[in-house]
Amino acid sequence: MNSIATSTPGTSLDAPLLLKEGTRLLEPDVYRTHLDGRPAVVKDYSRYRHTLLAPLARLLVRREARNLRRLRGWAHAPMLLGIIGGLTLAMEFVPGQPLGAENPIDGETFRRLRGAVAHLHANGITHNDLHPANVMVDGERVVLLDFASALHLPRWMRNAPVVRELRRGDLANAFKIEQRLTGREPGGYVSSVLADPRWVTAVRDGWKRIYGRFKSAFGG
Repeated sequence: MNSIATSTPGTSLDAPLLLKEGTRLLEPDVYRTHLDGRPAVVKDYSRYRHTLLAPLARLLVRREARNLRRLRGWAHAPMLLGIIGGLTLAMEFVPGQPLGAENPIDGETFRRLRGAVAHLHANGITHNDLHPANVMVDGERVVLLDFASALHLPRWMRNAPVVRELRRGDLANAFKIEQRLTGREPGGYVSSVLADPRWVTAVRDGWKRIYGRFKSAFGG
């Protein structure tokens, strides 16, 4: 295990720089800092410490840590540094820029992104939250960030319809990122990946109807 940060009081977080303030429910504050002298990024849920949401926040921290441990040594994910106090996740600081922050982006970067997604899927993991801010580019290295929503599934579940849809959703998001940043129209294969299956469309439309009725009933 590559954890160097635990709940021990000797852990040193130096001069944290706020990168993103958590404004939504169970969204962490994200800081760039040094952890015992090592460049790091921390996701901090500690504002929930004395609230009813503390158990859920701890669960999110442990879940993401578990996913990063599974990906230890993989070039396309940050290295886990550990958990501090149960509510703060520390990981490797990845230099570079979020995908799309710098232009131009060559086709090889998008190929690396699709290759990283394919590697995840081959190992039974779906990311489930792929967008440009969660893709860091450092030269030739493409790193996926934010594995809080990722799922690792046993082999016997990997061909279930819902799991196939999660994999398709990851790949569709990778193609959508490329289309948005390059302006290129999708070809036939890409269009087939981007098209939602009928059952997904039916579930989404059904949810919209239920949600609309809920809002109307409660004056939303």
